[in-house]
Amino acid sequence: MAADRPVASADGTEEADLAKAFQELARGERTATALENQLSSMEAKIEELLARAERDQQEAESHRARGTGSEGGQDAAPAETEQDSEHRST
Repeated sequence: MAADRPVASADGTEEADLAKAFQELARGERTATALENQLSSMEAKIEELLARAERDQQEAESHRARGTGSEGGQDAAPAETEQDSEHRST
């Protein structure tokens, strides 16, 4: 079955081309592996951030439900002082 085997040229350029193609393929696979590893790392970080955000949200809701949230006017704008009103009037 001579058709199954490529005919080699006298100067071996087909073998060189094939070797170069395999090298490029191997380099592409290494690049793909590195990208997959980076994506997996990023995915793990995103999952960690989402879990932390969910815990923080649940904790905030729990504090609000118990009435320990923003007591003392922490969320409200600070009251205007006499100095503030004097500066505005001048």
